[in-house]
Amino acid sequence: MMSDYNWFEGIPFPAISYQREILEDIRNRFVVKEEDLLILTYPKSGTNWLVEIVCLIQTKGDPKWIQTVPNWDRSPWIETDIGYPALINKEGPRLISSHLPIHLFSKSFFSSKAKAIYLIRNPRDILVSGYFFYGNTNIVKNPGSFGTYFEWFLKGNVIYGSWFEHVRGWLSMREWDNFLVLYYEDLKKDPKGTIKKICDFLGKNLGPDELDLVFKYSSFQAMKENNMSNFSLITEDRVTNGLKLMRKGTTGDWKNHFTVAQAEAFDKVFQEKMAGFPPGMFPWE
Repeated sequence: MMSDYNWFEGIPFPAISYQREILEDIRNRFVVKEEDLLILTYPKSGTNWLVEIVCLIQTKGDPKWIQTVPNWDRSPWIETDIGYPALINKEGPRLISSHLPIHLFSKSFFSSKAKAIYLIRNPRDILVSGYFFYGNTNIVKNPGSFGTYFEWFLKGNVIYGSWFEHVRGWLSMREWDNFLVLYYEDLKKDPKGTIKKICDFLGKNLGPDELDLVFKYSSFQAMKENNMSNFSLITEDRVTNGLKLMRKGTTGDWKNHFTVAQAEAFDKVFQEKMAGFPPGMFPWE
């Protein structure tokens, strides 16, 4: 059905930039260092926003780094054929981005003291965001219609597999001291409070003015205008039609696209797949 994906252990990956050998190497050979920081997400959860915030925290709000170095060089994607070699050869503390599910991630991480931040977003908004983001590119199979993509998403037949399994897997680490769970919705509702929470987790002490700068330069508008952060540097020969990264950056947009029947079908699957988590675990419920 989806021969134009790279399949690895039951998970579909994009047809470009992903290689089986690299995915095997990550799990079995890649060594996560104690001083590394991992940014872990399911696609379309606000990854690049979190990367921007973390980079600005590291520079105490000075925007020079984020305005001169592309985000994929600041925090390379470990599972890509560009990011993996870059990370292997990088000296000192590394900022590492990944969409990998827990069972495909580097085994060395689970016995290390390296810190990880896992950002979660309402899967309904992720579905809508993914449909519009991937629809015009050659990265994934084109669903043709929203209804088709909706069905694929519920079955986990989208890149990186099932959102439900991805989140259940990584949330098994939520009690670990070196693992911080954040929600996109909280980041939208209380960005400064969430930035402060990240600072506390990373042991970074920023003054009020520095926190204001982090907030200012990581805003949706600032990122949209920053060519190092909006993916506008990706060439047409690599991704057809380019990547329109910044669409709306809102919460609840799914309500503009789901039919009543789709909303009910989604709720049913969500209740089944996410059973067992405590009430109030997800801010959108």
